This record gives sequence, C-alpha cells and structure tokens, in this order.
Amino acid sequence: MHLSRRDVLAGGAALVAMTAAGGVRAQDYPSRPIELVVPWGPGGGADQLARKIAQLGEPEIGKPMPVVNIPGGTGATGMAKLLANPADGQTAAIYIADSHALLAGKNPRWTMDDIAPVAVLIQAPSFIFVAQDSRFKTWDDFAKEAKEKAGALKVATLGFGSVDDFTLSFLGSKGVKVNQVPFSKPSERYVSILGGHADALYEQAGDVGSFLNGKQMRPLLVFGAKRFEAFPDTPCSKEVGFDIALPQFRSLVVRGGTPPENIKKLSDALAKVAASDGYKAFLKEQFADANSFIDQSGAGAFVAKQLEDMKSAIKQAS
Repeated sequence: MHLSRRDVLAGGAALVAMTAAGGVRAQDYPSRPIELVVPWGPGGGADQLARKIAQLGEPEIGKPMPVVNIPGGTGATGMAKLLANPADGQTAAIYIADSHALLAGKNPRWTMDDIAPVAVLIQAPSFIFVAQDSRFKTWDDFAKEAKEKAGALKVATLGFGSVDDFTLSFLGSKGVKVNQVPFSKPSERYVSILGGHADALYEQAGDVGSFLNGKQMRPLLVFGAKRFEAFPDTPCSKEVGFDIALPQFRSLVVRGGTPPENIKKLSDALAKVAASDGYKAFLKEQFADANSFIDQSGAGAFVAKQLEDMKSAIKQAS
C-alpha cells in the first residue's frame, strides 16, 4: 500500500492529538513534578497531610511534589485549579470531607465524574472541643445551655455547607441549637476558643493536637458510634442520643478522565508511603485510624458512600 506524504502527515497529526487527549501514559508518568494542590490555607490538617505526602512520596514516585495552597470557597477555589489542568495526573489535590460536602448542596461546581479518587489517606472522627478552663465540664452541661438559650452559644467551624455545618444543623434539629461562627483560616479557628471568640470548636483531634497535648483544650463529645481510644472519658454522639457520624476523611484526587494506569501508579506509590514507619507515626500524631489507607480500587466507593451519608444527614436535619 502506497502512502503519500499527506497521509503520513495526517497520521502523525492524529497520533499527536491522541497522545494529547490521553495525557501522559504510565510508562512516562510522572514526566515532571506532580503539583499538589491544597484547597486550604497553610497550617491546617489538609496542609499537614500534603507536606507529609510530599516528603515521603518523592522517593516512591520519583519526582518532587510541590505543595500549592489555594484557599477559598470551602475548598472550591483549589478544586477549580485542579479541574483547569489536563487529566494526566500531573496535578493532584488533597480532597477532604468538607470539600466533598459541597456536592451535597445546591448547584455544586463539580460532580463525582469530574474527579478520580487515587487513595484515602486519613480517616478520623470529629469532636466538639472547649478550652481547658471552660465552664462546660461535660457535654451534658453544654447541651443543657444550648437547649435553654437557643443560639446563644458560639461554635467555631470551617464554614457553611461543610461537614461541620451539617452536623451542627442536625444537632439543632434535635434541640441543641448553637450559633455557628465560620473561620476560614485554620489557625484562627483553632485559637478562637482560647481567646473567647467562641464557646466551642468543631474539629478533628489531630488538627489541634498541640493544644490537647499542652492541656489548653479538651473534648466534650466525639461523633460516632463508639468512644475514641485516646479520650476514653469523652462520650460519643450515639450514646447521648445523636445517631450521626460524619467522619473527616482526607484523600488524594486527580481530574476525572486521567488514564487508569496513571492513577494506579500513583496509588501504588502512596500505598508504600502509607506502609512506612514515618506515615504510621504521622497517623498516630493525627489521632487517626491506623487503617486509614484505601487504595484506588476502593477509594471511589468510599468517597461515594460519604456523600450518601452527608445527604442523609441533611435530610434528617430538615
């Protein structure tokens, strides 16, 4: 069969187009540093995770993972950055429960089809914390005043439309009504109860570990079906009559449509990171489940189930 010069050029152009559409394939992936987007400000739990993954992941992945903080919109601004990049796995984002919660609201800016979960990296329960010297000695003390003085107590949260918001709205529907005070900057949120700007804080223990270890904060309630091992005297939400548990999870995602072989290659590298002593120590510091890690084969189903639970909590609260 005779091929003209025009045929050869046309075939070459088609090949280039196919390569561009498919992105960098596994044999060449990653072809350059993987940009790691954190849709939150420096110092928070998502940022801490990103920097630990970047530190431990470079030897396994073979390329640096520079961290870029892009806060705003309960994670929406950073996610927009991810989705504006090619679907090749060269840009990834720390994706947490609070960003995921936006999909349970009205007019979400992305869908489950727009992202591809690479791995779940942290699973940890949420708590209600107060300052060490708070007048509230127990959860019952706090709940009683919240019922008697509806909306008078201030609880520091990440923001409206977050897991914090869903959980506190659920409590409100059961009579424990508080005034939610959003703080977009993690550092400001953490210290709000120390400076008297809020009566309580909705947060994960790992994010405020230094304050807990320094005896500046203490937990009143852990959300879940059982007490948390590190705080055996703190009641869980189920035992005090609130059957709600929207655990915080932190995962790594890439843009939907990324070649599956690239996702698997990145997930396999993260599995080695998760098995390392350094990462196990990090999970302990974060008061997280030692078995937090879920690879790409199960991460998608896990994230989808979390969205179902969030929608259920909203329905119950309304």
